[in-house]
Amino acid sequence: MSSILLIVLAYFIGSIPTAVWTGRVFFGVDVRQHGSGNAGATNVIRVLGTWVGMAVLLIDMLKGLLAVSLVGFFPALLGPGTNPDLFRVILAFTAVLGHVFPVFAGFRGGKGVATFMGTAFAIFPLTFLCAIGIFLLIFLLTRWVSLGSIVSAFTMPMFAILAFQEPWPSVVFAFVVAIAIPATHHKNIRRLLRGEEKRLEFRKKGIARS
Repeated sequence: MSSILLIVLAYFIGSIPTAVWTGRVFFGVDVRQHGSGNAGATNVIRVLGTWVGMAVLLIDMLKGLLAVSLVGFFPALLGPGTNPDLFRVILAFTAVLGHVFPVFAGFRGGKGVATFMGTAFAIFPLTFLCAIGIFLLIFLLTRWVSLGSIVSAFTMPMFAILAFQEPWPSVVFAFVVAIAIPATHHKNIRRLLRGEEKRLEFRKKGIARS
């Protein structure tokens, strides 16, 4: 039963609505009512500015990293015979679930990419860094965050299996990421196919305070 406490805690950590709270507290706006309507770092960059969006990205990544790290912080709470690698993956999915459906923001969150990134770094740092390299390459060439996210997600299982021989729970996690990230970007995929996807333009300042 004690391990369930870690799962609940991971959900609450993931549920911290960084983008929503940042917009409301510092700018008096709900970012979900502007731009793409998404409560994520990319939309914060569009609506509130680059540095605000980067701060949101970092905090959302740290949420995922912290949730997975609960295994190391509270090893005594794991049940007997629990596979730590498998439990890290469970905490990772729980944190992402919290980000997408945050209890602190009316269950209307973001797409979970940044939180996935944080959990991936905690679970397999080398695989993550390789996938991030792919993301940066695609993004710098196209300025499409969605395309970079999708392509890098597809490469995760390849790096996990072929390059680093990760344990099986981590490989399963990589395959789920490869499916989940494109699934959450289905609207972006349609816009990409129609040539309507917006490229990310960095802004020094966002919308005015209300």
